[in-house]
Amino acid sequence: MQEGKLERMTDKKDQNRELLEERPLDEVFEELDRLAEKLEDSGTSLEDSFHLYKKGMELLKYCNEKLDTVEKKMLQMDEDGTLREF
Repeated sequence: MQEGKLERMTDKKDQNRELLEERPLDEVFEELDRLAEKLEDSGTSLEDSFHLYKKGMELLKYCNEKLDTVEKKMLQMDEDGTLREF
């Protein structure tokens, strides 16, 4: 029973990752701003706060991975602007 639950959780994470892959970073940053506003709202329940926090952490992780990739590409750029293989 636990094994099936773990597979569903993994599948959901993979689906969320695929949805994020299609989104530009500026949209993800806007969503992070909206999440932060909801977290700051005193009317947000504790349970909702936990869900918002978790979603925000997933979005931050995605942004960090994207930015790391861009940074690595920039560091590999030659003086004439051509990219070298990583």
